[in-house]
Amino acid sequence: MVDELKIEQQKIWRILETVADPEVPVLSIIDLGIVRNVEIGASGKLKITITPTYTGCPAMDVINMSIRMVLLENGFKNFEIKNVLSPAWTTEWMSEAGKQKLKAYGIAPPNPKQIVCTTDAFQEEEAIQCPHCNSYNTQLISRFGSTACKALYKCNDCMEPFDYFKCH
Repeated sequence: MVDELKIEQQKIWRILETVADPEVPVLSIIDLGIVRNVEIGASGKLKITITPTYTGCPAMDVINMSIRMVLLENGFKNFEIKNVLSPAWTTEWMSEAGKQKLKAYGIAPPNPKQIVCTTDAFQEEEAIQCPHCNSYNTQLISRFGSTACKALYKCNDCMEPFDYFKCH
């Protein structure tokens, strides 16, 4: 029975991997690290625990609906999606594969280990690597990019603008 539950949980994780982030469609909700837990209760009820990338993230309604749709499409009817705000989501929860997908998509992934996440973050001297040419000769244009969780930068070498997925 325990093995069957574990196999079922693994199946659900694989299904959730197909749910794309509506703001950055190359990332799955698993890549983002917003799926915190998949639990199957004694009654067979499935509970998915998710944490938004930030409180008030407008994409969460779409993500919730997408999770519901993919579970229903795969025959799951008895489930609950629980939104949990604590602990707060952090870019450290993103998968390395997800960070590489961001870069390939043209968005600079968050700096490792949040070394720069201080009250002085996002000053011009912060070294953000251009996802196009890999140069660190970049400058902050706006603390907010295409979404609130991104900042807008420009590369001084290749002259291309790009979003930076802010660490938090």
